[in-house]
Amino acid sequence: MIPPKPKSRPDKVSLARYARLFRRDILSAQPERLYRAWMAEFRTPFFRSYLVNQPELVRLVLRERPEAFPKSERIGEGLRPLLGNSVFLTNDATWERQRRIIDPAFEGGRLRDTFPAMLEAAHQAVERLASRDGEVVEIEAEASHVAADVIFRTLFSIPVEHRIANRVFHQFRAHQRSQPILNLAAFLPLPRWVPRFHGRRTRRTAAEIRALIRELTERRKGEIAAGTAPDDLATKIMTTRDPETDETFGTEEMIDQVAIFFLAGHETSASALGWALYLLALCPDWQDRVAAEARMDAEPTLADVTGWRISRDVFREALRLYPPVPMMVRQATRPERFRGRELAQGAQVVISPWHLHRHARLWENPDGFDPGRWQTENGRTCQRTAFLPFSTGPRVCPGAGFAMLEGPLILSLLVRAFVFEPVEDDAPEPVAHLTVRSASGIRLRVRQRVSGTEPA
Repeated sequence: MIPPKPKSRPDKVSLARYARLFRRDILSAQPERLYRAWMAEFRTPFFRSYLVNQPELVRLVLRERPEAFPKSERIGEGLRPLLGNSVFLTNDATWERQRRIIDPAFEGGRLRDTFPAMLEAAHQAVERLASRDGEVVEIEAEASHVAADVIFRTLFSIPVEHRIANRVFHQFRAHQRSQPILNLAAFLPLPRWVPRFHGRRTRRTAAEIRALIRELTERRKGEIAAGTAPDDLATKIMTTRDPETDETFGTEEMIDQVAIFFLAGHETSASALGWALYLLALCPDWQDRVAAEARMDAEPTLADVTGWRISRDVFREALRLYPPVPMMVRQATRPERFRGRELAQGAQVVISPWHLHRHARLWENPDGFDPGRWQTENGRTCQRTAFLPFSTGPRVCPGAGFAMLEGPLILSLLVRAFVFEPVEDDAPEPVAHLTVRSASGIRLRVRQRVSGTEPA
């Protein structure tokens, strides 16, 4: 089964045409040859960009010499009104300090503490859909709702229905629709003193979200001082001291980090979950296998979920076909030589999980949905060398383990409760701005599951 994929642009287009395509969708602005090329060069009047797919080069950039290829500021320009100086955008000593404070909150043992909140959010999602038996549901919206619920429950011990959480959730959706990543500074080499011309809607929604996060953060600071703070992720991060400086995050820096936790933990999880449900709707046999694995009469434990191989492989396959973050941009700090080509200092080096995950010279049946591939030699090899939905190396997402627990858990509880069916002549169209979503949502018919496999 071949699920939807964006149509590639012609190999050669004008810069103006490329800019128009890029504004519509990052993925369809790229040529088809990237699904087979080990490396490709793109020239603009202002900078050179090199997309690399060769696993050895990807490993060099992300794992072996990451200090020589820091995050490019071009992509971050449009995100700064919301993310400020968060760990997603920083480099060098600032980034290292932030990771020393953040990483302990996501260590393996902490998953035991966050699991009950994830489980409660999943049960609430099942309850919401139970009232819509037989209806066509916009499943991306439901995925966003449950993913936001997980974030607020694990971060601040409040449900998404909480007054502040609910406002953040809705403002964030409006912020995404403002297309903040499409900023002039991503294309032009502007000095730091030149205004970035962020859209009015981008600035307004970012300011609203940050004001709401500030309210939550200030409230938690008071609870910590009074000794009444719950033992959740926010408390852990706000009380962790940098082992080198003995400092904690100040209020402004904590607001930056909460903003990226919401972006990374909510938006990316919602994207992957929505696509996973759509893929299962197209493949009833795999959907039934996930439902059977989840055992309808059992309340899952952490040990159960970590042992659910089928749902994990399905979720992993959704991450392969529709990686939430489709491209990562680094910048060369000195001249380099890749595959016989000279890269000047300042050149943009693009790692594209979207193209790497579908590379015709690496994967068998690269565009097909096949969760069984992860148990084959090809799948195991590519998982090590060509699969990076959470990046890899020192800058790997600290919440990767969190996401790989959350995704299969919610997916399995939904599929054991309901049968999801595609809507005829309503296939979603993948587009990428902040994350890979459908251009007009994903609509599925939802029916109550009354046995291990069959709908009512």
